[in-house]
Amino acid sequence: MRNGRQKRQIRTTFRPSGSDSPTLLSLLPACQASSNLLLPWARPLAKKSRTPAPPRKVQAPQRRVERRHPRTGEERRTLWISVAFAASGIAAIGLVVLVFALTNNNGKSSAGGGPKPVNEGKLVGLQTGPAPWNPGLTNLPDRLKPLGLSALGAEGEVVHIHQHLDIFVNGKHETVPALIGIYDGQFLTQLHTHDASGIMHVESPTKRTFDLGEFFGVWGVRLTDKCIGGYCKPKIPWTMYVNGAPYPGDPSALVLKRHQEIAFVIGKRPKTIPSTYNFGGL
Repeated sequence: MRNGRQKRQIRTTFRPSGSDSPTLLSLLPACQASSNLLLPWARPLAKKSRTPAPPRKVQAPQRRVERRHPRTGEERRTLWISVAFAASGIAAIGLVVLVFALTNNNGKSSAGGGPKPVNEGKLVGLQTGPAPWNPGLTNLPDRLKPLGLSALGAEGEVVHIHQHLDIFVNGKHETVPALIGIYDGQFLTQLHTHDASGIMHVESPTKRTFDLGEFFGVWGVRLTDKCIGGYCKPKIPWTMYVNGAPYPGDPSALVLKRHQEIAFVIGKRPKTIPSTYNFGGL
């Protein structure tokens, strides 16, 4: 207390400035001076690593299962009727496919080098009169190219099958002549006969199918879906049989297969229509 007045003490807080840093550093212990070079006063703090939170478990959505109620008698009957209709439809489709396959099997084959339709307008010297018919050798060389056949020097062995042909006119058996397709000892075709037994020989050096229209083209006798030789429907009815059964299609399209029995019945029927033939060792 001076002059009756209380003396106010003033405390001065020292706050160093940037220019005082060197001076103050010299006052710090040597062990701390080097660590404080980066910052003037505060010691750098290490950054604390943050531990990631554990992943949350996600529960897969549960499939909702609804309780099935038993079918009523009416629903069961409706279900069985639907199944029956579906089964009958599938059976009908299968039957159509089977009939189509069988029909094509007896008709022309377009795969694997099958025969092409015979253009009779290009076949020279066709016999269009009544039976009997001769071997048709006069114009045979001219008919080979339109038929797609070849003049061979020997019988082929790649395809080697036989059929038998019968022709009946008003109940009388007509002869199928020998040497059809064998031209004066100079060449023979893939389709020919050796004798008058009616046995047809199909002998080719290449694998392919042949049809009855090609055989009649080699023979030089007209054969269409309406006419055989000079016998034409409807004026003169006739039917072709294969293994004893009537053939409903175009006879010229019949694919030749092993040991077929082929019979043409023109006019009056014979007492019996052959269904088989004894080929012996052929």
